[in-house]
Amino acid sequence: MSLTFHWFLPTYGDSRDVVGGGHGVPVGAAGGRRPATLGYLTQIARAAEQLGFTGALTPTGAWCEDAWLTTAMLARETERLKFLVAFRPGFVVPTLAAQMAATYQRHTGGRLLLNVVTGGESHEQRAYGDFLDKDARYARTGEFLHIVRELWQGRSVDFEGEHLRVEDARLTRVPDPVPEVYFGGSSPAAGEVAARHSDVYLTWGEPPAQVAEKIAWIRRLAEAQGRTVRFGIRLHVIARDTADAAWAETRRLLAGFSPEAVRSVQAGLARSESEGQRRMLALHGGSDYGLEISPNLWAGIGLVRGGAGTALVGSHTEVAERITEYHRLGIDEFILSGHPHVEEAYWFGEGVLPLLAAAGLWRHPEAGADDQGGVPVPFASGVGAAR
Repeated sequence: MSLTFHWFLPTYGDSRDVVGGGHGVPVGAAGGRRPATLGYLTQIARAAEQLGFTGALTPTGAWCEDAWLTTAMLARETERLKFLVAFRPGFVVPTLAAQMAATYQRHTGGRLLLNVVTGGESHEQRAYGDFLDKDARYARTGEFLHIVRELWQGRSVDFEGEHLRVEDARLTRVPDPVPEVYFGGSSPAAGEVAARHSDVYLTWGEPPAQVAEKIAWIRRLAEAQGRTVRFGIRLHVIARDTADAAWAETRRLLAGFSPEAVRSVQAGLARSESEGQRRMLALHGGSDYGLEISPNLWAGIGLVRGGAGTALVGSHTEVAERITEYHRLGIDEFILSGHPHVEEAYWFGEGVLPLLAAAGLWRHPEAGADDQGGVPVPFASGVGAAR
């Protein structure tokens, strides 16, 4: 099975430094010099498409641009790239969301993937008019996904749950293909929803032993439901020609983290209700000492950024080895990002992906049947033919 790689669209802005945001962190807490214009996001999307990434994740929240609208516009600027749209089911009624997904698939040629975000911060949810507590939000997400999946199958739905109710709901046209559902969460309530409804369970970049525990946990829950689930991981990446060059980049990034910014961000994240965020914080404890928490896994990003806080760091060969290690645990999809996102996409795409292709673990989506994973080189067949 070929591994699947997705890139990331920083719809809150980009920089050569780490840009803060998410899980209660103010926008720009760590800087940001490249505004999230449609032109700049198009550069990132086209680079990802050329390099062979399957899709691109967009975040959700008040700290970034709306993912549905942004990616709908970017779809016109790309040809193949899929968009992993993060959205919160409590903010859109299920029948409308099912219809939006069907419309998106028709107008983009089936390039929508859905990253369902239940919402881990009550104060942020309340700003949108959502006053449920965390466990109730997960219960509502389960009801929401049940309704949406029934509608996508072309069924008429009557449903009355604890949080949602629809009567004689149906779609005139169902999506083709049905969007795959990506879902993450580390709490018991999240695990139950993932097991029942997700196609791909996502974890943030914890050390391999912890990732293995999560995979085993979700597999047990899914098997109890008579289902199988694929697994993905969300990581940053710093890959260079040499390990020394990669670790030098981590030192440069750290030099840009003021002690005041770290203290402020960590204080905010400590109040998070997210179990996944708690696990991220536990990896570094708010300190910039001992940040290589596992071979080639660096927790420095999490000092100034909410959410995914770890990065794969090393030579191209080392990063490829770590990806292979995660794959052996059961990870088939990798959602990656770097700072800045255009340049890091090329470092990874031109340095690491060819190594994985040579190992038979990855193929470029546009590779021909006889290719070894890369894309054809124009005029290569004519080299040396003319004299």
